Amino acid sequence: MQQQEFSVVAYTIRRILVGIILIVVMIFTVFALFFASGNPAVNQCGRYCTPEKITELTQLLGYDKSTPEQFGAFVGGLVAGRQFPVDESYRQSLIDNGYENRIVDCEAPCLGYSQSEQKTVNALIGRAIAPTISLAVVSFVLWIVFGVLIGILAAVYKGRLLDRFVVGATLVVYSLPVFVIGTFFLQYVSIRWGLYPYPRFEPLRSPADLLPWATGIFLPALTLALFFMAAYVRYTRAFVLESMSEDYIRTARAKGLPERTVLFKHGLRSALTPLVTLAGLDFATLLAGAIITESVFNYKGLGSLAITANNNQDLPVLIGLVIVGAAAVIVMNIIVDILYAYIDPRVRIAK
Repeated sequence: MQQQEFSVVAYTIRRILVGIILIVVMIFTVFALFFASGNPAVNQCGRYCTPEKITELTQLLGYDKSTPEQFGAFVGGLVAGRQFPVDESYRQSLIDNGYENRIVDCEAPCLGYSQSEQKTVNALIGRAIAPTISLAVVSFVLWIVFGVLIGILAAVYKGRLLDRFVVGATLVVYSLPVFVIGTFFLQYVSIRWGLYPYPRFEPLRSPADLLPWATGIFLPALTLALFFMAAYVRYTRAFVLESMSEDYIRTARAKGLPERTVLFKHGLRSALTPLVTLAGLDFATLLAGAIITESVFNYKGLGSLAITANNNQDLPVLIGLVIVGAAAVIVMNIIVDILYAYIDPRVRIAK
């Protein structure tokens, strides 16, 4: 027993260390790719830009330094925070002239400063992350609970009317674009027919805000969940049918175990193991921003922030969003690997 616990702990430590290395490599790669395109100050200069203003921005934001120096300053900001403008002499002149309020302190982990928004990237992402997390969590719960349950029912009643109906319905739902489902819910269910309140995001600050928050998040979350739910119904059905045809299932039935015990205790655990990986990666993708759903329902989440930053060519915000999204995927991969080690002992033994 102690040996098994030690192997799980060792496996967990290895996965965390590998994840940290991947995050460092990812940050360097993202930074290098974005800054290889030229001077970012050109894109942040604005519509009425002059060569003199580009030169001033280049110095103020530290783009006149070499790429290794900029990367070192960026990593230093992630670890210890930074101040903007980056140029020390300019910051000192602001202090000498009584303009200390123009100096922006960006606490660690500092992802940069948006010249167009005049705010730190941390502040912009912090303001936009609540709608995205709410949307991701609620839609995740909906598609996992109902997708798995309906998939199990379809597998149990394979070949019958219920199974055929579920397979056909999921095929239709999966083929519909997310913006079509979202537009239908918004324009018809909410606005024209008045069957549901107009969805608006309400921050969840206290238990009293739970009902307004749930009411505002349900339709967008259902829009997003239906697409994934259709896929997970088919995944679950296929995995359960494959698991129920294994030799150990026939052995369990030969021992006279009830069919419910055979399904839930022996078949379902093996069948749902692959879903852990799929669910973890899909959830991490949603944390990076559900751009289409947020656009349809006018949610000011990470997806909306990404569109705005792309239109404004706001490079620091785009870098911050890519790093946050990629880090979410890496972290979820680590969590999935650790869960795998607990669900399936063969994983930790093999590794």
